[in-house]
Amino acid sequence: MSVTLRSFVFLDSLQPQLTSYVGKTSRGFLPVPEMASLWVEIAPGMAINRITDRALKATKVVPAVQVVERAYGLLEVHAWDKGEVTNAGRVILEGLGCSEEERIKPKVVSNQVIRSVEAYQTQIINRNSRGMMILPGQSLFILETQPAGYITLAANEAEKAADISLVDIRPYGAFGRLYLSGTEAEIDSARDAAIAALEGLTGVEASR
Repeated sequence: MSVTLRSFVFLDSLQPQLTSYVGKTSRGFLPVPEMASLWVEIAPGMAINRITDRALKATKVVPAVQVVERAYGLLEVHAWDKGEVTNAGRVILEGLGCSEEERIKPKVVSNQVIRSVEAYQTQIINRNSRGMMILPGQSLFILETQPAGYITLAANEAEKAADISLVDIRPYGAFGRLYLSGTEAEIDSARDAAIAALEGLTGVEASR
């Protein structure tokens, strides 16, 4: 079975809000802030089970997220020891028979900032999110990426760069989605950091 490496993301230090979101929404072994983390997304999704098996047998990482869809699969593993996480990545790549450079290059599908969000819209957003709440008058940054897994890098780097609230994140499926809220200036800084992080990654262009 041919497997495509869609996204391959190493996070050297998980930020507190992203870590808390993973802890709230995942069923695996939950991380804590400042751990190193690896996110791997592949197609087809069922192959993620074999990848998880290889990583856990060869290293001391533990998984928090495993999503198995028919089209795409996503795995997150983490550890305090960055070397264990990078070794897990190496083992996974060897199992796939490819290199990190063969991952699909991330694409910013859409990004928008809504200034001074109205109260009724914040209520709708908060009802459909699982992270922090957005308050009336705050600014909202919405980002879409393809492949989906790269949205985790965008979220982590935005949190490093700015004082924002992580409202929601979806790192699996056809597109990754991120919602951040905060003051106008902080949201602008978060947007710039998130997009710069994605644009700094290498990879192959996605086939149309």
